[in-house]
Amino acid sequence: MPNPTPLPVPADDLRLVVSDMDGTLLDGDGNIPSQLWPLLDTMKDRGIAFVPASGRQFTTLSTMFQSHLQGMPIIAENGTYVVRDGVDISSSVIDSELARRVIVGVRHLRDDGHNVGLVVATKSIAYLERADDPFVSHVSTYYHSHTVVDDLTEHTDDVIKLSIYDFGEASNATYPDMQRVAAEHQVILATPNWVDIMNPGVNKGSAVAAVQRDLGVTSDQTAIFGDFLNDLEMMPLAAWSFAMANGHPDIIEAANYVAPPNTDNGVITVLAALLGVDVPGGHSQANDSSAARRQRS
Repeated sequence: MPNPTPLPVPADDLRLVVSDMDGTLLDGDGNIPSQLWPLLDTMKDRGIAFVPASGRQFTTLSTMFQSHLQGMPIIAENGTYVVRDGVDISSSVIDSELARRVIVGVRHLRDDGHNVGLVVATKSIAYLERADDPFVSHVSTYYHSHTVVDDLTEHTDDVIKLSIYDFGEASNATYPDMQRVAAEHQVILATPNWVDIMNPGVNKGSAVAAVQRDLGVTSDQTAIFGDFLNDLEMMPLAAWSFAMANGHPDIIEAANYVAPPNTDNGVITVLAALLGVDVPGGHSQANDSSAARRQRS
C-alpha cells in the first residue's frame, strides 16, 4: 500500500465532489463515517454538490443519503443511472437479447461448479434467480429493492445493468467468460467479486460528465475519490483526483493524488482539507504531511 501524500491547500473554486462508496468513502465495516454529515452541510452552504458514485442501486443510495438528498445527484449502478431530485440526468437500457445471453451464461457457470449468482437490475428493482440465503443476504446490502423470481429470462425488459457476484475470484472464470458472452458490451471487474455488464461507453466517467454538464461545472472545479477499476474513467474528469491508498494500482497510477485508506477515513480527511475546515470531531488536517499531495507534475 503506498503512503498517503501531504494534504492539498483548500480548493477555493471547488464546486463538485464525487466519491465511490465501497473501499473509498465507507469505513471498514461498510458504514458512512459520521463525520461526513457536517461536511455535507458545509458544502451545501457553499454551493458545492456532493455525489455518491457506486455500483449500488439507486434505491439503496437514496436510503443511505436520505437526510441530504435534496439537490444531490446520485450516480447509481456504476453510471448507468443518474438522478437528481427525482429527475433522470442519464440512463442506459441494455438490449433484452444480451440480457438473455448473460442469464444463460451464468447458469452455465453454475452448472460447471462456479459459485456465482446474477442480479438483473432495472431502475426501480433488481431481479434474482438464486434464492439461497448467502447470496440473497449479500445482494441485499447493495440492492435494497429486490425480488426472487423463478426465471430471469422473463425479466429482461428495461434492464440497465447485469451484475454477477462470484463467491470466489471473479477474475478466474466469471470475468473472462462474460467478456466472451457480452463481447460487444462493456464488461468490468467492479470489485474482486463483482462483474458488471453495461452498454458500451457507459461507466462512472460518462455519468460524472453528465453531472458536470447538468450543473455547469468544469473538471478544474471537481474532486473525485475512487479505489477500484470501475472508478478509472472518472479520474481524468477532475483536477482533484484522489486514489485511495488501499486502491488498485491502476487507479493509483491514474489519479493526481493519493488519499489515506478508507479504513483511516481518507475521504473525510482530504475533504476537510479541500474545504479548509477541521475534521469534525478532530483536529485540523490542513498541514498534516500524512494525507494527500499531488502525485505527479
